[in-house]
Parts: sequence; structure tokens; C-alpha cells
Amino acid sequence: MNALRIFLAAALCLMCAAPVRAVQPPQAAQAQTAQFEAWKAAFRARALARGFAQDQVDALLAGLAPDPAVLERDRAQPEFTRAMADYLAGVLSAARIEAGRAALADNAALMRAIAARYQVPPRVLAAVWGLESAYGRIQGNFDVVRALATLAADGRRRAWAEGELFALLRIVQSGAARRSELKGAWAGAMGQAQFLPSAYERYAVDWDGDGRKDIWRSKADALASMAHYLARHGWRSGMPWGVEVQLPTGFDYSLADDTAMSIGAWSVRGVVRADHAIWSAAAQQRQARLILPAGHAGPAFLVTGNFAVIKRYNNSTAYALGIGLLSDALGGTGSLHAAWPPSPGPLSRTQIRALQSALVRAGFDAGAADGLSGPQTRRALRAFQSRAGFVPDGYVDRALYGPLMARLADFANAPVAQGQQGNAPH
Repeated sequence: MNALRIFLAAALCLMCAAPVRAVQPPQAAQAQTAQFEAWKAAFRARALARGFAQDQVDALLAGLAPDPAVLERDRAQPEFTRAMADYLAGVLSAARIEAGRAALADNAALMRAIAARYQVPPRVLAAVWGLESAYGRIQGNFDVVRALATLAADGRRRAWAEGELFALLRIVQSGAARRSELKGAWAGAMGQAQFLPSAYERYAVDWDGDGRKDIWRSKADALASMAHYLARHGWRSGMPWGVEVQLPTGFDYSLADDTAMSIGAWSVRGVVRADHAIWSAAAQQRQARLILPAGHAGPAFLVTGNFAVIKRYNNSTAYALGIGLLSDALGGTGSLHAAWPPSPGPLSRTQIRALQSALVRAGFDAGAADGLSGPQTRRALRAFQSRAGFVPDGYVDRALYGPLMARLADFANAPVAQGQQGNAPH
């Protein structure tokens, strides 16, 4: 129980507490408030134009002020700013696994019934439940309306945040929740399932039959809603999320990330399970992609379509890998064979934008310099790595950033670089 209490306290710190921050200068705070008030007036007009009742709109917006803690969290999400090994160490802590096994045992009949309906294994549901809300115990204490209003007024994700606010208006209007109950995480996720308001509208389930889809207080509704979400996004029964593998010497790392082929085809290329178990005939027919979350020096995984389904819950490779490995651990497996290499952490968005610009200058089409390392950026990076003599694994962290940028500058300044423009990947 001591371990469980430590786990819950740590989770509470990560999910709910506001980070320490510098006090804003008065002029900056006044400007932020003025911007927020202008946005609020404009949003009120848009909501009324959509047909929402004035009293409901005014009740939703009454007394709102911007929340600086929300903006700080938005710029420092742990899945994207922590080294993979550090992130997964928290996900796979002994206390979290202990709590998850207790949750499975305490809710065995309920989870079996939900699994029979939606074909999502109990241990996968438990992993999502544990990572999203500490098995229902920690749901966040941010005012969801204020959080989404802050993000909308900030402007970077205005259309998305306003869409979620409109969904909240519909939820309150329908009687599914009262304004005072709309508490959750800093980005607007609510309840034990940590659904955004729009996800609540589409996927929340009244499993216990009390006439209300209550993802806040009913674990039955929350777990069924999670299972419904995964099932609707394509979860396939009987198919694992993925498996750790070992790669042969001389492996073609350019196949990572984008290439989907049968596990049998991967096996022909020398890819074997890390535990050296033999692939079954059924497994060899499954389509899979190779991911290298820490580059060629770290663990490698073949992942199936179910891995992509998990990413629909949270579009982060770290998150999806955490769910997969935690579900394995709850089932009694999941220990990694390869060690995570030391890393100072992933690149900041500023560094990614600089990398994208440098790739383009050197003749490799990384797309727009948006600070997001998507498939096009990774393809361009692999093409550059291959041409420059690096292992083409599409991976770069803060330790590799300096040498790689220096080499990119050499490519950009070399006369031959202009002649290579036509060979850039698209």
C-alpha cells in the first residue's frame, strides 16, 4: 500500500498540480486579459449565432479568466519533452503495475462483460484506465471550460478548442453534466476515461443503465466508453499491439516507420522476436510496421494496426508504447530485452523547426517548418542520414542534434547540393 500511495501522489502531481512559473509583468498580464475578454465576447456571439440559448452561454462563460498554467502545460507535454526511457519508467512503475493488477481483480466480472461486447481485452482497458486517471482515482482538477477557453483565446488551437466548448454547451444543455461538474485535465479531458467533450458525445456509454453516461463517477460507464472508443477506431480482437524484436547486422534501417509488410516478410529480412520465440503461422500473416523509438541503438518493435488504434486515444508513440507495454505487464509479460540508450531527451519544437529548415536548405523535402516531427520530416531525415553516412533510422535527439546540424550545413553549402534537389524525397 505504501507503493500505491506513492504512485497516486506522483500521478496527482503530474496530472493536476500547476507547475511553478514566473510571475507575469503587469503589462503582459493586462494584455493577456484584454485578449481573453475580446475572444470571449466574439465566442459568445458565435455561440448565439449557432442557436445556443443566451442564458446557457452566459452561465458557461460567467467569471472566466485565462489560466496561465494551462498554457504552460500546453507547451511542455511530458510525452513529447521527456526522454523515452524516463517516460516509460513512470508508466511501468511497480506501483502502477500493482495497482493495475488490483483493479483487474476487483473488476474482473465487469471487464469480462465489457470485453465480450467490444472485443477489447481487460488488460488493455486496465492499461488505458491506469494511464489516463490512475484507475479512476485522479481525474484532474482543472476547470475544463476555463482550460479550453484559455486555449481558444491563445489562438494556436482556436478552432479545435472552440469546437470542444460547443460540445460542452451541448453536454450541459442535454443534462448529461452540470457546469459545476466539468472538472478535468488541463487540455479539457474529462472523467475516468479522460474524454474530450467531442469524444464524450460520440463514444460515451451508459453501461450501468441508469440513464446517464457518467464517465466521472461510474467505472462501468467509463470502462465501457473506453472500450467503445477503441472498438470504433478499429481494434481487432486477438491481435497484439506489437512485440519487441531484434534486427540483424546490416539491417536496412530505411524500412523503419513507413514500411508495412507481413511479419513473415520481416522474418525473411532477419527480424526475430526479442524473446526468440517462433512466430506462429497466424502471426506471420499479420501486417506490421517497424518502429525505433530511440533509434537504432534502442529497442525495436514490430507494431500492428492495434498500435495505431491506441494512438487515436493519444497521438504519441510514447503513449501508445506505454499502453502496450503496461498491458503486457498486467498480463505477466512485457519485460524489455534491449536497454534504452542514454539520452538527454527529444528535440524542442524550436529545434525541430530549425532541423526542418536545414533539411530543406540541404535539398531534402521535410515539408513546412512547423516544429512537429511527422512522417515527411522523418523520411527527409532518413534520406539525409543515408547520404551523409549516418545510420538512416530517422532518429535524432538533443545529443545528436549538433553534429547532424553541422553536417546539414556542409550539405547546404556544397555546390553539389543544388544538383541534388531533384532527388529529395516526397
